Amino acid sequence: MSITHLIILLIVVVLIFGTKKLRNIGSDLGGAMRDFKKGLEGDDKPKDEQRLQADPPVAKPAEQKQPDSTESK
Repeated sequence: MSITHLIILLIVVVLIFGTKKLRNIGSDLGGAMRDFKKGLEGDDKPKDEQRLQADPPVAKPAEQKQPDSTESK
């Protein structure tokens, strides 16, 4: 395969998946490789000392409008 074949293949892949999707795939693969390497090395730290990720903030429910106190009859 020549360099022109690789460039054409890269352009086709970007057109099919889009840059955002490729970025997500890359970060997912990087995280998987990092976790795999950590698993091979073994954890020397106790679980209490490991850093935990914070949960995302909880969304507040939408406020409901209350009817006006003056009702027309």
